[in-house]
Amino acid sequence: MRQRDIRKYVYDVAQACDLIPQFTKGKSLENCRSDPLLRSAVERQFEIVGEALRQAIKLQPSIAQRVTDAARIIAFRNRLIHGYAFVSDEVVWASLKPACLRSFPKFAGFSKR
Repeated sequence: MRQRDIRKYVYDVAQACDLIPQFTKGKSLENCRSDPLLRSAVERQFEIVGEALRQAIKLQPSIAQRVTDAARIIAFRNRLIHGYAFVSDEVVWASLKPACLRSFPKFAGFSKR
C-alpha cells in the first residue's frame, strides 16, 4: 500500500471536525437515538478523526504532542470500531459537548489545503 501524504490525513481530521457540528446543529440526544443516519454519520466522522490522526502520528510522531488528548481520541475511534456493541449513544453524544470538541485536533501550522 502506498504511503499517503500527511497533509491528506490532516485534511481528513479537519474536515471531519467541521462536519460533526454541522450534522448535529439543532439536534438532541433523542434525535441521535431515533435517527440511525444521524448516529451513523456522527460516529463515522469520529472514526475518521481517530484513524487519520493515528496515521498522521505514524508518519510524523511530533503531531501527538500538538494534539490535545491524541491517545484518547484514537482510543475512542478504536472503541467505536472494535467495541461498537458497547458504545452508548450517550457516550457519543457527550463527545459533542464544546469542551470535548475543543480537545479534538487543532493542527498548528497546517491548513485544509
